[in-house]
Amino acid sequence: MDRIKAIEPRIEKIKQDLAKVGDMRPGSLSVQRRSWGGQYFQLSYTHQGKGHTQYVPPEHRKVVDRQLANYRKFRDLTHEWVNLGIELCKLKTEMEDKS
Repeated sequence: MDRIKAIEPRIEKIKQDLAKVGDMRPGSLSVQRRSWGGQYFQLSYTHQGKGHTQYVPPEHRKVVDRQLANYRKFRDLTHEWVNLGIELCKLKTEMEDKS
């Protein structure tokens, strides 16, 4: 019962945090070197089973970095929510069995 009382507020906090995430995109940003010199940024990600790459101009790097960080936060929060949801359902089922 105590664990249920701990899980439910945490799930509510996760929901609130998810609402604040902002613009997001999956992937990773890497620096690519040109054969004739110079460098550029490349975004790589997989979406719906397909790999994608996208050129990112240097002036957009900070925005893309923030979007990638937002996606990681979204992913971590949803994983935590799912794990807590599974645990909560098991605990509630066990309580019903004991009743």
